[in-house]
Amino acid sequence: MVIGAGAIGGTIGGRLAEAGREVVLVARGAHLAALQDSGLRLDDPERSRTLRIPAVGGVDEVGWRTGDVALFCTKTQDTEALLDALHAVAPDVPVVCAQNGVANERFAAARFAEVQAMCVMLPAEHLTPGHVVAYSAPVPGGLDVGRYPEGVDELSERIAADLTAAGFSSLADPAVMQAKYRKLLLNLANAAEAACGPRSPRLAELAAAARDEGERCLAAAGIAVLPIEQERARRDGLITERPVAGASRSGGSTWQSLRRGTGSVEAQYLNGEIVELGRRYGIPTPVNSLLLDTVAEMAEGAEPPGSRDPAQLLAAVR
Repeated sequence: MVIGAGAIGGTIGGRLAEAGREVVLVARGAHLAALQDSGLRLDDPERSRTLRIPAVGGVDEVGWRTGDVALFCTKTQDTEALLDALHAVAPDVPVVCAQNGVANERFAAARFAEVQAMCVMLPAEHLTPGHVVAYSAPVPGGLDVGRYPEGVDELSERIAADLTAAGFSSLADPAVMQAKYRKLLLNLANAAEAACGPRSPRLAELAAAARDEGERCLAAAGIAVLPIEQERARRDGLITERPVAGASRSGGSTWQSLRRGTGSVEAQYLNGEIVELGRRYGIPTPVNSLLLDTVAEMAEGAEPPGSRDPAQLLAAVR
């Protein structure tokens, strides 16, 4: 069961279905209607195909069986309500968090005995109903998995094997949360990219300032983080973004949320995670606080991505 069939969930679910695994997609609104009416159109640099995969509107619409796994691919702001709904119908199912940030595993572990964390390196895009585009080839992405909070088990190995068979690079990683904290630091740039646009001047400076705050907060909290050299070694040569139908990826997950006008963004669980650690350990976080407030305001006001000036944002925190 793939809960959240957007850019990440659509790519993973589509690839697993192509590899012969039994998949059900959970989606909502116009995207669900398109999946049910026309199927999932999954494009990548090498081909385009339409996949007929069962799609439902809720976790209560499937007869859960022993051996099933719930793969969460939603934004974090939607996780807790869906976990509660899942627990009501399948309290013993293993939950896999294929999501940005580090809060989802905490939420899942409060409700389920078996929780796996997944570090997602998968450049993909979902802007129109029924359509998902994955931009890396020949390997669509890296999806390392391990038990939460640490270790690996037979399920970790089985998930990694299934994902490898579906064309991903997937390892069972006993320290996967260290990788997810490194990914959290990288994802602090998502809000800056969404606010200012991916090609905006001084965006790199704004993103670096947010990451610097994050590094200091994680160090103060004593949280182990995968060294950047190891993260780069894992990513280099694996993620090879290429145009699809002549177009490059427009922006990351937060940019896409603003572009689709969803009304919410996951920055509270990315930049907000650092802001909360800063409060707890006395580390100033003005850049992450400003980015969090900025994209939340943009989402609430249906403001399109790329509307803000990074120079003005930097000036506001100096």
